[in-house]
Amino acid sequence: MNNLFGHWISAFRKNSLWLVLSMLLPTLGFGKSAIAAERIYASYSAFERSISVTALENYARNGVLDDDLVVYRQYLKKEQLQQLRHALLTPIKVNPVAVSQFLYTPQGEFLLQRLGEVIKTESRQPKPGFHALRGALILASTEPGGLTLLNLLRKYPSPNIYIDLSRTLGMAAELEKLVNETNRAVTAVSQKSNVEAATIRLPLDSQLPDLRRKGRFISQKQTLKFFDSLRKRFLLTDVYLPNVQSRVPVIIISHGLGSDSSNFEYLATHLASHGFAVVVPNHPGSDTKQLRSLFNGSTSEVAQADEFKNRPLDVKYILDQLQELSRTDARFKGRLNLQRVGVFGQSFGGYTALALAGAKINFGQLQKDCQPKALKNTWNLSLLLQCHALELRSNNPKEYHFRDERIKAIIAVNPMTSSIFGEAGLSQIQTPVMIVASSDDTIAPALYEQLLPFSWIKNSQKYLAVLRRATHFSIIGNGKGSAEQVSLPSEVVGYNPSVAQRYMNVLSVPFFETYVTRTPGYATYLNAAYAKVISGRSGGLSFIQSLTRTELAQAKR
Repeated sequence: MNNLFGHWISAFRKNSLWLVLSMLLPTLGFGKSAIAAERIYASYSAFERSISVTALENYARNGVLDDDLVVYRQYLKKEQLQQLRHALLTPIKVNPVAVSQFLYTPQGEFLLQRLGEVIKTESRQPKPGFHALRGALILASTEPGGLTLLNLLRKYPSPNIYIDLSRTLGMAAELEKLVNETNRAVTAVSQKSNVEAATIRLPLDSQLPDLRRKGRFISQKQTLKFFDSLRKRFLLTDVYLPNVQSRVPVIIISHGLGSDSSNFEYLATHLASHGFAVVVPNHPGSDTKQLRSLFNGSTSEVAQADEFKNRPLDVKYILDQLQELSRTDARFKGRLNLQRVGVFGQSFGGYTALALAGAKINFGQLQKDCQPKALKNTWNLSLLLQCHALELRSNNPKEYHFRDERIKAIIAVNPMTSSIFGEAGLSQIQTPVMIVASSDDTIAPALYEQLLPFSWIKNSQKYLAVLRRATHFSIIGNGKGSAEQVSLPSEVVGYNPSVAQRYMNVLSVPFFETYVTRTPGYATYLNAAYAKVISGRSGGLSFIQSLTRTELAQAKR
């Protein structure tokens, strides 16, 4: 689900003019339909100009600017024209069924409604334009070469397409503002990290291991099948046990929406090699199978609202079951310290980790942020999922307090936080916490979902890591490789995801050693100087322990 939306939104992260072109063209479509778009009419106030689709196609395929396009050469730089040609022909390899099902979800309809404000049929009415866009996208995705902007134009079921340039420019300005504010905030964090790094001297001959390497333990993976009869939840759970005879702390890894336990095998094996027992559940209402159910039409939801309570309850239930197995099953007797637990979560899993650490669902904030007018103008896709939690409102707010005393520390990567918890919810956290943000996250934008929320956490044992040139999907490892996994285009995954995944390996070990295992000395790694060492010349990782709203406000200017 999010990978489709993320692809289109990530295309907007260019200069202002390219934002406008990206807004227009990706939604117009290509292909051979009985009725295909012949001309695009662009209006600005009382002025209107048109371009023939044939002219666009001739330029895209042959590099020839005919009379329709040559007039625009004076307004566009050479590189911008090249970008336009590239955009017209670059295919997006997507499954037509997946596209169809996605565009019938609330998230897909949100995308269509936003684009339908500026792209209309001849009637200029929103409803026909909405359906025309949906049909064009679905039909264009069936083309052998993939969904391209040119194919979209051919599939558009109207001879003329009308574009409101004034509103398009407004949307582009909104997106550009979000991108620029985020970039300035990320730069401010990077600068602060560099200042802190300059004041810290790392030990020259520390006896602690190089955490970039695997640890000295070998682990064995077992898959357990739990069934919570009360909630009717089948919880297929992977457990990685290191070859240690004494009791070891437990780390839970909670996957995000549309992924599963296999996507975090790289992290589980790394942690287990350093002596942790690692438990990776599959959350059945928001995993790969749920996404497949959406795509094959057996469900119309990316995730039910109940997932906001079922996910933390999954973790609690599994910990309870492991406690029982530690008494009755020879494989686990004397091997698990279930009073010292850490949680690592990504995206929806990040929400799960924060909820278990004591952050409370903030229905008042959700009510305020989820008004139709506010949602209509947002480019924060994660709000659409957060607002889904309003369906859980009840007369018993304590029902949604998930704090678990067994959990001693959590890492939340790309979490959604701004409305589901808000400042009131996040300020409840007393557990040591690390928030990880990605600079190019178009699903849960770093500024609004991680950086500003980090400043709301009052607990002094907190850390913020920012991954440059990473997206919402960079730390998600390769899945099981079966048809159940939805592949992501490289533009969505981001630059060199193996680097982002290596950072997760390296940061998680000292954090959990310090706050879960309480091993002396590992705090040496939890600072900006060590982050600089492991990120090297690329400067891809920033790491700080404090960030105020004032500092963020200054960065916005």
